[in-house]
Amino acid sequence: MVISPISILGGESVYCINEAQMRDAQRLAKEDPESSDKIQSQLKEIENALSRNERAALAFTIIENLRENREK
Repeated sequence: MVISPISILGGESVYCINEAQMRDAQRLAKEDPESSDKIQSQLKEIENALSRNERAALAFTIIENLRENREK
């Protein structure tokens, strides 16, 4: 039995990320002296360990957890 992979691409928008949030996130991830090394290190590990679809699922899960104010 062949199981088709689940694609999470396409569909209607659920969340809106504004340009200021994206700029601040990019600055934190790429330029911030305290956070950028940690973020880049984790990103590299995730990109090596997970497929594109799995990374997208992880990103959406993290966003949802943040939206719900879940702690660790």
